[in-house]
Amino acid sequence: MAGLKAIALNGLIALSGVSALTVQKPLSHTEQESQSPITLVGKKPLVDSESLQDAISGKNLLARAKHLFKIAKLSQDTYSRPTRVIGSPGHAGTINYIKKHLEALDHYYTFDLQPFEAVSGTIHEFRLILDRNYSSSASAMGLTPPTKDKEPVSGDLVLIENIGCEAKDFPKSVKGNIAFIKRGGCPFGQKSAHAGKAGAVAAVVYNYEDSPVQGTLGTPVPDHVATFGISGEEAQPYLKKLKNGEKVDATAYIDSEVQIIITNNIIAQTKGGDPDNCVMLGGHSDSVGEGPGINDDGSGSLSVLEVAIHLTNYTVNNCVRFAWWSAEEEGLLGSDHYVNVLSPEENKKIRMFMDYDMLASPNFAYQVYDARDSSNPAGSEALRDLYIDWYTSHGLNYTLIPFDGRSDYDGFIRHGIPAGGIATGAEGIKTKSEAIAFGGEDGVPYDVCYHSLCDNVQNVNLTAWELNTKLVAHSVATYAASLKGFPVRTLKNDISLIAHPQVQADSYDKKAKYHGHKLYI
Repeated sequence: MAGLKAIALNGLIALSGVSALTVQKPLSHTEQESQSPITLVGKKPLVDSESLQDAISGKNLLARAKHLFKIAKLSQDTYSRPTRVIGSPGHAGTINYIKKHLEALDHYYTFDLQPFEAVSGTIHEFRLILDRNYSSSASAMGLTPPTKDKEPVSGDLVLIENIGCEAKDFPKSVKGNIAFIKRGGCPFGQKSAHAGKAGAVAAVVYNYEDSPVQGTLGTPVPDHVATFGISGEEAQPYLKKLKNGEKVDATAYIDSEVQIIITNNIIAQTKGGDPDNCVMLGGHSDSVGEGPGINDDGSGSLSVLEVAIHLTNYTVNNCVRFAWWSAEEEGLLGSDHYVNVLSPEENKKIRMFMDYDMLASPNFAYQVYDARDSSNPAGSEALRDLYIDWYTSHGLNYTLIPFDGRSDYDGFIRHGIPAGGIATGAEGIKTKSEAIAFGGEDGVPYDVCYHSLCDNVQNVNLTAWELNTKLVAHSVATYAASLKGFPVRTLKNDISLIAHPQVQADSYDKKAKYHGHKLYI
């Protein structure tokens, strides 16, 4: 595997058997004390990596995870489960938890809530029947509208000869029937809208690979039609029949809701340090609706908070800006909004963005985003190398993972801002070589509870979480103290023109097949 070192790891044991706090129980005095920064007498020293790392403890992180689960349980009555999905009491409680900590640090930080409109989608039920067989690989696209009147619709499956990226690809025969469209070439939302305009009652996107299609339609438009994704393997017999001129009947059913709500990013910035040269980092504050999201991304967002608290014991030469994004799980909406509304002048002040999403997966690997200057803003590779050097210096393995648009770095890269980050794995399957390198079990997901109800306190690996939070602290301390050698933001180095931030680099765009955790193209 590319980037996999040969050094073996020892002592990395998944946390288990931790009980959740009740909703009513407040943090004890001991817990509050352990989560507070030490007050220094006299002038504060310049931030030092080793000292900031030493302040990080697994005990504090675990206490925060327990409290976050308590907050997620505020949604129990409304959602019948603990969750921190946007619009829920659990997410409102998460925002309030972070806000209260920052209010206590207002001598060191300025902070704001940044409200924005977010699209929230809920799929209650779906079924797809092809040629009288229930589809085994079908999934309803994220942000899909329901079928008409939230009832089943039926018709012939109509093969779209081209890939459905243009209106002319859809024949008249698709009207009143179900469009069968190959994945690729353009966003799923564009294909769905063309199908809707042509009068289709539903659409099915099949993969060009054997694997299933778990995608999103993205920002809703009136022409979207109820849309599914299925695997290339399942599609093959139906493709063969259609190409031979045979009919394939189909029935589609989706009961879903798409609504617009107001939610908030949280942005905090040090009062000290050069405001024209900001080191930025963040994680997302929300979870999926299916569970409490203690690893995804309670782990990353709490690591960012813990580092922000301990940084107050030091001075910085460069400003540090912390972010807790909302609506990441709905398609990176919070981070996209943030970079979209930056003026060119404010854009240029951000020297880098470091993304911390899922730092405590139970069957973890130490993953570093493979950000290269050849296809990303100059400086992205320096971030990658910072993480690699830290793991290597501690005798730890790492593995490189694609920079493919799955987390909040995406909007920064597309707007010319260098970015990078680390993770510990989501639904991907750990390989035999990774099990040798990192411990754990091969053939099993990095996080078997990814986007599930069991993503609770017992789902975090405390050893990996503490170690990665120390790496977060190292990344902050390094660049808050000095940006010497880090590429200066210039038009020549930026992947997109700052004056025209929507201009994207083809090299990155071709690799970015995700917008959040779901495919969008």
